[in-house]
This record gives sequence, C-alpha cells and structure tokens, in this order.
Amino acid sequence: MTRYRLTIEYDGTPFIGWQSQKGGGAVQDVLAEAIQKFCGQEVTVFGAGRTDTGVHARGQMAHIDLADGPAGKPWPADKVMAGMNFHLKPHPVAVVSAVTALPEFDARFSALARHYEYRIISRRAPLALDRDRAWFVPQKMNLEAMQQAAAHLIGKHDFTTFRSAQCQAASPVKTLSTLDVSQNGDLFTITAAAPSFLHHQVRSLSGVLKAVGTGKWTAEDAKAALKACDRAACAQVAPACGLTFMAVEYPAELLAAPKT
Repeated sequence: MTRYRLTIEYDGTPFIGWQSQKGGGAVQDVLAEAIQKFCGQEVTVFGAGRTDTGVHARGQMAHIDLADGPAGKPWPADKVMAGMNFHLKPHPVAVVSAVTALPEFDARFSALARHYEYRIISRRAPLALDRDRAWFVPQKMNLEAMQQAAAHLIGKHDFTTFRSAQCQAASPVKTLSTLDVSQNGDLFTITAAAPSFLHHQVRSLSGVLKAVGTGKWTAEDAKAALKACDRAACAQVAPACGLTFMAVEYPAELLAAPKT
C-alpha cells in the first residue's frame, strides 16, 4: 500500500459537508467514488477537518492508501490526481495536488494548525458574484472596533460560548493563535488559526465580530461573552457560505518524500 497526501478545494454549496453520511451527498463521498472509478479500489478519504454544509475549502488536506496498480508498482501521484479529477466531474471539487506521503503521515492527527477565512461584504447592494461566497451585511461596519474585539478572543480560553450544542469535542478549551480582521473596500476578511477548532467556533466568532462591527455590540461585550462560557451569550452565528478552510500546517519532517 502507498499513502498519498492530497490537497483539495471545493465549493461547499451543493454538499451536506465533508463527512460521509447515509444517503451520500458529502465531499468525502464524491472523492471516494472518483477513486473507485479511477482504479477500482474502495478506500476511505481521511480529511484534516470536517467542514459543514455550505462551507468551502481551498486547502483541505487528506490522505488515502492505494494498493499497487496493474503493473505491480505504486500509482504515480500525478496519475492519481489526474484520474480523480477526471472522475470528479461535474462536481465542484478538485484535487489541486497529490504526492506520495510517509506511512506515518495522517491528515488529521499530524496537523499542527488549521487556518480558516471568513468573508463579510458590507454594502447596500445585494451580492451577485459573491453570492454563496460571503455574508451579505447591508450595514456599515467599523474595522477598528472589530479588531479590538478580536484581540480579546485570542489565546487559550474556554470557548463554550462559541461552541455548537452538537459539538463532540472532549473539552471546550482551545488555543486560538490568530484572529485578525482586515478590510479592502467593502470586503471584511476574518482570518483564524488554531491547532483545532470546536464545532461552529469560527462562525460563532465571526458572528460576534459582525455584531461589534455594526455597532450592535462593543468590544467589551465580546470579551464578556467569552467569559460567560454560555452558548446563550453568543451573537448570531455567521452563515456557512462565508467560511473557507484555507490551509493546514504539518511538521516539516512529515512532509518529506518517502524513501524509495
């Protein structure tokens, strides 16, 4: 068996999320189907993170294990990528890269950090090109206030307030290493990074920052919500359409090419 590391991007709009469920319709399902059509093997595609319905990805990482090809040799990584992409049509999913990986590499458990981006467009006109790619907010937003609120939320905290009731994580304590807000015209971009996240954590954080940006909340309100450790203290959870899974960091030694 040979292990392959895949970098995957997808439009999450038509999917029920990353994780396979009964009835199909998940990103994981169409990837497994593409592999089966390409080489006849039924495999599980192990992803670095489970994105929800409507959430997109530019840098979802995954690994798969494939038995040798017809010639008794491992499948070339470029053929794995090409074969999967051919059979992924017409789904809005693409394997951006495929490389042979060390046997000990695990897309989920080897990860050091995961990076997400949340996009908010603040303008009066409705979205046309960015529909399903950003949260449309018709009110004006205050960048400085959002940045002040974000500063209160960085670090190691009990994030119960920002955790979905369906979250299955063993602990609500997480270390948020990055929570930045930037503005380019009417586009506000929230970037978040952590070793791991709670279910709906980034969307909940983004909802609070939007409430601060529009003046409904203050930066101190965001700080108080964190300290409350109470889901009821959270602002409106941001919709899934604005969230994109951007990248995953791994130890350099696990990204090395396996010896042949």
